[in-house]
Amino acid sequence: MAGAFPISNSQFSTMGIRTSQDTIITITDSGKKLSRQIDGQRFGFTAQIITAKRSDVYGELMAFIMKQRSSRENFTIVPPEVSDARGTVSGTPTGTASAGDTSITLGGSGSGTLKAGDMIKFENHSKIYMVVEDQSDISTGTLTIEPPLINAISSTNIIYDNVPFTVYLTNDIQEFGVVGADKDGNALYQFEIDVEEAL
Repeated sequence: MAGAFPISNSQFSTMGIRTSQDTIITITDSGKKLSRQIDGQRFGFTAQIITAKRSDVYGELMAFIMKQRSSRENFTIVPPEVSDARGTVSGTPTGTASAGDTSITLGGSGSGTLKAGDMIKFENHSKIYMVVEDQSDISTGTLTIEPPLINAISSTNIIYDNVPFTVYLTNDIQEFGVVGADKDGNALYQFEIDVEEAL
């Protein structure tokens, strides 16, 4: 692990989230579709970092990217666009379920709601999950998520705000481009980052 992305300085100007789940599909002569998933689901995203001077942002950012040794190291990042739950959840909700489940039994001392599309993580787990159905009471009932749990949980705390993704760089070449200059002649840099979830 090579640290946490310096998001406080290196804010995003654009970001696109993607989901990857390898599936083999075969179509028979009669038109019937047969499908099988052969791998776990992973989130990834592409983000463009704000255009700024090296002294403001890019010195620290370049050093951080160098420490990743291309795709070798994993690091954590909290994407600003999905950092906070859209629901009204607060407190410490917990979840219990077996590996492979998508329905989580809720408990703990949480209150409020979670909305479809909210990203969550279970304490001491690296995988990120998405809430796929609104949950009107986070203290009771069940929470529906995707993808299926990769590990069992037992009264495990649910992290719903500032959810840290554990990721790696997907490209071996990282390029910092100068795209212009400010009114004082200082070079302005631009950088795009491509990452995928490390499980």
